[in-house]
Amino acid sequence: MEIIRGLHNIRPRHRGCVVTLGNFDGVHHGHQMVLSHLNAKRDELRAASTLITFEPLPREFFRASTMPARLTRFREKVILLNRTGIDRMLLLPFNERLAQVPARAVIEDFLVAQLNVRYVVVGDDFRFGHDREGDYAMLKAGGDRFGFDVSHIGTLTFDHARVSSSRIREALGRGELALAEKLLGHDLFIVGRVIEGRRLGRTLGTATANIALHRHRAPVEGVYAVEIDGLERRYRGVANVGVRPTVDGRTPVLEVHIFDFDRDIYGARLTITFRKKIRDEQRFPSLDALKAQIARDVVDTRRHFAETV
Repeated sequence: MEIIRGLHNIRPRHRGCVVTLGNFDGVHHGHQMVLSHLNAKRDELRAASTLITFEPLPREFFRASTMPARLTRFREKVILLNRTGIDRMLLLPFNERLAQVPARAVIEDFLVAQLNVRYVVVGDDFRFGHDREGDYAMLKAGGDRFGFDVSHIGTLTFDHARVSSSRIREALGRGELALAEKLLGHDLFIVGRVIEGRRLGRTLGTATANIALHRHRAPVEGVYAVEIDGLERRYRGVANVGVRPTVDGRTPVLEVHIFDFDRDIYGARLTITFRKKIRDEQRFPSLDALKAQIARDVVDTRRHFAETV
């Protein structure tokens, strides 16, 4: 998948494409349905499939401090989009200038003048332009005027409810990892580099790799059985995602204790795949109490993996 960073990098060969637009946070089953349709249209029209998305997400730009947790940061989104087989991602930096662009200009100046789109498909909740003034009806009218086809994909449901990023976040908040995975259509994972920590793990008897989250909030919180990729083979372990209240932490971190492993891996980029929630994060009255609970977490996690072989 080619990544085009910004409108200034659009080249003549990028024109005449088939397009979808949106945040695509999580690249869940609903998103995958849209992208599958886009790729089918690509094959029909022999035109490159192009996804247009934004960094930061528009909601993050307008209210970063109250934004719900992202399911995928940019690197994770790229990994998932690569699996769908789309040809290109056009990444637009969302800023004050872009936020002020009227919906009509999005159609006329962007989709038509710069990309010369042949086809556009969007999801059922698609809005665009300044103050979200544009909708499917406006996009369809623009297509009729400028000669490109437009369609939308209806709502995808599971268990009589809409598949959406917010529903997935709610499931994760309840610790329902299995439901979240069904809605996502893939495993939940976080990718990040191992960074220097406070070295408390060895004091507590369980050395940990500290993974940089690079996000305001993680999509999960608590203690999880995990699998770790990015080393010479796949490992298993137990991870804590949270602020570590017992040691007066403030910033969310991902700490992973890798089973049967004891090497310096600072700087390594790891993929942490979440398999089962063990418990919620909690404050303990002492480090000794925390140490005892971590030992129980290790036993519970090893038991989980032993039972799922």
